[in-house]
Amino acid sequence: MSRYAELFHATRTALQQAPDQASARFSVSSRGKDGLHREVQVRDFSLTVDEPSALGGTNQGPNPVEYALAALATCQEITYRLHADAMGIPVNEVSVVLEGELDLRGFFNAAEGVRPGFLWIQGEVSFDSPASPEELARLKQAVDAHCPVLDLLRNPTPVRLSLSAR
Repeated sequence: MSRYAELFHATRTALQQAPDQASARFSVSSRGKDGLHREVQVRDFSLTVDEPSALGGTNQGPNPVEYALAALATCQEITYRLHADAMGIPVNEVSVVLEGELDLRGFFNAAEGVRPGFLWIQGEVSFDSPASPEELARLKQAVDAHCPVLDLLRNPTPVRLSLSAR
């Protein structure tokens, strides 16, 4: 059994035995550098966020929607890795390429009724795997049901943001 399969099964068993311990809280903090350039703290990591020059930024880092695509791509890869190992489906490597389209009128309030978020996201999950098409289809079904970021994008999540001024 692989290290990831052991981790998956041990964690699953522990969570089934102590469901009151299943909640995991994540947090980030963000602050301005200058203009649209932002610095985000995530645990012991610092991420740079900016907009491209064409959108008023200084192009010093990916923008928030690019990070959203990156979050989905990497969450898919991680979920595929863990579930493949847990299901005994041989996968040497998995990679994801995504793209999404925004209608900038929504962000810039240039038209009523236009969403500021992605109109669509599409992509491809590629495998280096000797698994059969049927095994990969079973794996995809499991990942589609259990990928946290895919769930976040597909289903409404309550968001409460308060405002404070200094």
